[in-house]
Amino acid sequence: MLAGFQNITFEFGARAIVEEATWHIQPGERIGLIGYNGTGKSTLLKLLVGEYLPSAGTVERSRTTSIGYLHQDLLSFDTNDSIIQVALGAFEKILQLEKEIEDLGIELEKTGDEKTLHEYSDKLHEMDTLDGYNIHHKTEEVLQGLGFSNADLHRPYKEFSGGWRMRVLLAKMILQQPDLLLMDEPTNHLDLPSIEWLEKYLLHYQGSVVIVSHDKYFLNRMVTKIVEVYQQQLHIYNGNYDYYEAEKTIRVEMQQKAYENQQDYIRQNERLVERFRAKASKAAMAQSIMKKLDKLDRIEEAEIERPNIRINFRVDKTPGRVLVELKNVSKAFGENVIFENSTIEIDRGDKIALIGANGKGKSTLLRIIAGVENFSEGERKWGHNVEESFYAQHQLEALNVDNTILDEMKECGSQMNDLELRGLLGCFLFSGDDSDKKIKILSGGEKARVALAKVIVSKANFLMLDEPTNHLDMHSCDLLIDSLKKYEGSMILVSHDRYFVSKTANKIWEIVDHEIKEFKGGYEEWVKWKERMAMQKKEKEGEKK
Repeated sequence: MLAGFQNITFEFGARAIVEEATWHIQPGERIGLIGYNGTGKSTLLKLLVGEYLPSAGTVERSRTTSIGYLHQDLLSFDTNDSIIQVALGAFEKILQLEKEIEDLGIELEKTGDEKTLHEYSDKLHEMDTLDGYNIHHKTEEVLQGLGFSNADLHRPYKEFSGGWRMRVLLAKMILQQPDLLLMDEPTNHLDLPSIEWLEKYLLHYQGSVVIVSHDKYFLNRMVTKIVEVYQQQLHIYNGNYDYYEAEKTIRVEMQQKAYENQQDYIRQNERLVERFRAKASKAAMAQSIMKKLDKLDRIEEAEIERPNIRINFRVDKTPGRVLVELKNVSKAFGENVIFENSTIEIDRGDKIALIGANGKGKSTLLRIIAGVENFSEGERKWGHNVEESFYAQHQLEALNVDNTILDEMKECGSQMNDLELRGLLGCFLFSGDDSDKKIKILSGGEKARVALAKVIVSKANFLMLDEPTNHLDMHSCDLLIDSLKKYEGSMILVSHDRYFVSKTANKIWEIVDHEIKEFKGGYEEWVKWKERMAMQKKEKEGEKK
């Protein structure tokens, strides 16, 4: 066993996160750690690495186990070093050895001393044993896999934004090859090619991996075990995410059945006690039944913790056949050409996913369609009767910081009453009195969820959504997917959540060689088509040889 919990209880103030939980992580396991927002997934990782101590029970870690822990707080790290230097930090021992060899080499040139020669040769042998000559190549390979170009590698770390910094730290952690890799939402900062690269890499990773993620696609392909934090307990499922979903339904049904049977048993015995209590001859028997009921290990009702409130879009007007048309549009940032001379249109009923690597211009294209980004050439035309709503990170600035969340929602003119609005906010992870919080005290993620909720009550017939699932948990993603499937309007979205895209899009757009390419079909069909194209290309190249 590498690490784990033995009967641990952990409380935050008066709230128990887990009670008497046991979980052992074995070598070579790939585990998905899941649970609703706020159930304590990140807390469990902090307990594993010793940042928190349990109230009761023990956290077990083998003395020899090395642990790598990737989490959002790492972003406070800053340096002038280049990103390749930061990632090479994974090889401290080898870098030290490199320095020693260099110093010994200089000394040897000066003195020719035999003792120095022996030492020099020993160090070279040690370097060879540690595969030290390959560290630069390995580091470049991992950084390129995570989306960095060769030119980026020697740029200072501090020049990069948070998402790219997280990739550098992920690269460093992968290169350290710890026995146990703990990753908190690793795909949040990655684009599609990088997620696919990470998947392939982790599938062959020698150590154990624990991943907190709301990316079902990633979990399905990656993990062989699911650990769910639910009702202050850890529930373990030996399979991927699909297996967990099917198995959980069965377990919940069984628990509910057992609960109902026990309730029947309790009611029957309570009736007996009522009947026997008044009779002196049966009083002892009544006492005995009551004692038996007191000792009974009560089964909890298997209610699902989160209510399934439907998110319903309301569309007021029907637009014309074409919603937006881009004609011969070109856009560049200095030397960086995004697209050239591109012509494309969005028709009524289109549900388009705009996908591909970061830096290819997906969000730029979305902003051009929304009319908030200028372009150098061409024209953009709105269709007839289009009522659009645009959700992107910069929408957060449009929130009135002095409003409460509920007031902000009321200003959208949705004709929903307070109760309906509070219900909708529940889908976006604002429960109970959260709706009365002021916008100014919310975190970035919470503001993003308010902005998304506003888009949903807006009655628009055309939605533009930039990474809408970034701050949602799985349950909220599912509710959003259901509502977008039923949505009668048209939409275009940018997302790297493949499960979300596969469930919502009927067309795929990709920016390839400065051109917007359209594929008429869903994500799964697009993947198969890409694979076919790649195979054909390979065969053609084989024929040429």
